[in-house]
Amino acid sequence: MAKREKNDIELIRTWTLSAAVTMGSSVRAKGLLQEIQARLPATSKKAVSLEGTDLILAMPADEKPAFNAAAAVVSQAVDEAPSLPVIPREIQDILGMKASERHRWLADGRLSSAGTRTVRLAGRARQITFHVFDPKIVEDLLDRGAVDEWRVEDAEAKAEKRAKAAYQRKVTRLAKKKKQEKKADKVTGDPASSLRGWDDFDLDGLLR
Repeated sequence: MAKREKNDIELIRTWTLSAAVTMGSSVRAKGLLQEIQARLPATSKKAVSLEGTDLILAMPADEKPAFNAAAAVVSQAVDEAPSLPVIPREIQDILGMKASERHRWLADGRLSSAGTRTVRLAGRARQITFHVFDPKIVEDLLDRGAVDEWRVEDAEAKAEKRAKAAYQRKVTRLAKKKKQEKKADKVTGDPASSLRGWDDFDLDGLLR
């Protein structure tokens, strides 16, 4: 019984993630937790958890060596956190953008990539490659409301494109109409149809 009580006593340490690390995103905080768990040995992965913005490492008292080793890993990761690349699902949550917008703004150069990362999906042989982003650039985009500006630009560009398309359709219709009228004149063989102002000449009564 005494032994069980001793094992129930836990070693606990907490790290609070700053706003500079999370950028107000719970997805970013969870991403850091997953980064830490990936660095820990399998026996220690579940010992660290996330509650809000607090990372909590908890182990039984008789696992002090493993606790100290895990604490060192967590501390190093937290120190490196402000410079860790931002992955797609994190930047979408931080900036409030859709995946389609991320792809579009990456393609046109407004969203700068910091490179790519290739990972193997858990339990699968297939690998995926995706763009990652510099946290300093992401923070700057967040501070100046870049996403709202880009959406306005996109809306204006779409409206302009729609107007140009409507104008082009009108030009095409007029050209088609003139072509049909010209073809009809040739079919009737009426020489008057080729004379400009013929209708006005007839209205003046000069043919009567």
